[in-house]
Amino acid sequence: MKSVPFGTTQQQVPNVAAGMMRIADSTDEQIRTLYTAARECGIDFFDHADLYGFNHPGGGRHWCERRFAEALRLSASEREQITLQTKTGIVADPWGYDQSYEHIVTSAEESLEALGTDYLDVLLLHRPDALVEPEEVARAFDHLETTGKVRAFGVSNHTPRQIDLLKTAVTQPIVANQVQLSVTHSTLIAQGLSANMIGFDDSITRDGGGLLDHARVHGITVQAWSPFQKGFQDGVFLDSPDHPELNAQLKRLGAKYGVEPMAIAVAWITRHPAGMQVVLGTITPQRVIDAAQGSEIPLTRGEWYGLIQAAGHQVP
Repeated sequence: MKSVPFGTTQQQVPNVAAGMMRIADSTDEQIRTLYTAARECGIDFFDHADLYGFNHPGGGRHWCERRFAEALRLSASEREQITLQTKTGIVADPWGYDQSYEHIVTSAEESLEALGTDYLDVLLLHRPDALVEPEEVARAFDHLETTGKVRAFGVSNHTPRQIDLLKTAVTQPIVANQVQLSVTHSTLIAQGLSANMIGFDDSITRDGGGLLDHARVHGITVQAWSPFQKGFQDGVFLDSPDHPELNAQLKRLGAKYGVEPMAIAVAWITRHPAGMQVVLGTITPQRVIDAAQGSEIPLTRGEWYGLIQAAGHQVP
């Protein structure tokens, strides 16, 4: 498993992480099997959110965090071996966003209780809050840091300008920005290729202006969620009849490198010099094993550009 720098910290993290969004209905044994498969692949980074499992019968906020802790019952020494990341800021009822001091601190403390741990390695702001007051975020981050409850902070689904706004008050490094990215859902890369081109959908700026370049300039680790999704919540591209050329190339390269096509889809992201992390959402242990093999595959430039073109993006 290849490791990458985590933000501007001195920490190295695996370039493939395990997302725990879908474990709400899993049994203790299934969660343990999933965790073991990830650890044996070299994945020691586990991504959560206070929202995950909120609509599970009898569950509510922090349900998946709680199930993770209940199933694994990690010893203190094993807890030190892994990175626990969680997210806050989405309010389910009524649906909206809250980055107030009270919400951030309360949610983080509830995550600590649910995960059965004394500290969170990373806390991300899950989605931008249009009503955000950077001073409130800064006060929350300062409190959580000085009390030892959170060690690092980041964001998710934020634009470069939204990050810059937070940084007018927040003093801690923003170590990560978790955004949707796959070879088909890759406008944050493709728009740079089609910049200043008339008539191409890819030339439209949708991320506030150079999200990936901004992250590289400022030492922010981009975490790619939904690495196999065609678009936003419309199914995966693997074996999809909507993407015959892409799947043909994924299978051809999979055969060349001796891996499953999903490993090539992961490798397309990890090949990028930004040093991104791929956040897997599967709860099937074998898929974790198969996908993790993309961590170190050295796609050539020709293979990389061939995949983004086969996915339907412009390489003018």
